[in-house]
Amino acid sequence: MNMVRKIAENINSLSEFVGTVEYDVSMKNYTTFKVGGPAEVFITPKNLKSFCFIKNYLQEKEQKYFILGNGSNLVVSEKGISGFVISTQKLNLIQYNLATEELICEAGATFDAITEFCINNSLTGLECFAGLPASIGGAVYMNARCYGSSISDILTSVDYINSSGIISTYSINQLDWEYKTSPFKNFLSGSCILSAHLLARKGIKKTIITNCEKNIENRKEKGHYKYPSAGSVFKNNHKFGKPSGQLIDEAGLKGVKCGGAQIAPWHGNFIVNNGNATADDIKKLVDQASQTVFNRTGFKLECEIIFCGD
Repeated sequence: MNMVRKIAENINSLSEFVGTVEYDVSMKNYTTFKVGGPAEVFITPKNLKSFCFIKNYLQEKEQKYFILGNGSNLVVSEKGISGFVISTQKLNLIQYNLATEELICEAGATFDAITEFCINNSLTGLECFAGLPASIGGAVYMNARCYGSSISDILTSVDYINSSGIISTYSINQLDWEYKTSPFKNFLSGSCILSAHLLARKGIKKTIITNCEKNIENRKEKGHYKYPSAGSVFKNNHKFGKPSGQLIDEAGLKGVKCGGAQIAPWHGNFIVNNGNATADDIKKLVDQASQTVFNRTGFKLECEIIFCGD
C-alpha cells in the first residue's frame, strides 16, 4: 500500500474529520468541461472545521492536495490528479446579516444556491451573477466578472486559512484587485478561501427575479449551456481594442476542431466538448488560437481557464 492510500485510509478513523473519503473518482463528473481522469483520493469535508483540519493534516504529512470548487474553470488531464483532491461542495451554508447588509457564503456555495437565497429573501446586488456555474470560493479566487461587474465590487471581506494553518480575515482593499485577478493569486496565494462576505440589500422581489431571469436567458442565447465548456477561455484586454472572441473570429477560427473539442461556431472565446474531448484536445485549441491571433495582430491572449493534473 502506497503512502497516499495509507494516509487516506487513516483519515476516516480520525475523530476530528467529518466527511467522506473516496478513491479513483472520475473528475469528469466534477468539472463543467466534463473531461479528466481520476482523482487518486477525493475528500469531501462536511463542514469548515473538518475542511481546515484535513488541509492542515495533509500539510503536516507533506502531501500535495488540490482544492476543488465547482470545477467551472478547470481542465483536468486524462491522467487525473495524484494525491488528494479536497472538494468544497458541502461547504454551502448561506446566511444574511441584516445589520451589516452582508451575505455570508461558505466557499462551496454555488451561484444557483446564492441566487435562490437572494430571491427568497428579497436581496439585491448579485443579479448579474445569476446563472454563473461557479462556487463563490472559485469566483473570489478568479475575481469573476459578469455583465460589467466583478466580485470585488460587492465583496467586503474573506475568511481564509493560510499556508501556516492560521484562520484570518481579509478586508477588501480595491487596490489589491484587478480584472479577473485577486490577492489569492498573489500575496495570499497558498491560502484557502473559507467564506465570503458580500454586500446585498433588501430589494423588490419581483424586480430581482426579472433581472436574474434576464441574465440567465442572455447566457442561454450566447450558448453558455449548449455543450460542456468552461465559458470564456481568454481574458479580454482593453489595450487590444477588441474582445478576445472577436480577435479569434477575425482569425477565422470559429468552428475549428481538435479531436472532440471545438472552438464554438457561435463564439470565438468558447471552446466546447462535443462529447469525447480530452484535456490535450482543449489545450491544443487554446494554443492554436493564441498563436494564430498573435501572428496576425501581435496581441498575446491570456488564458483564464486552469489546466491541472498529472
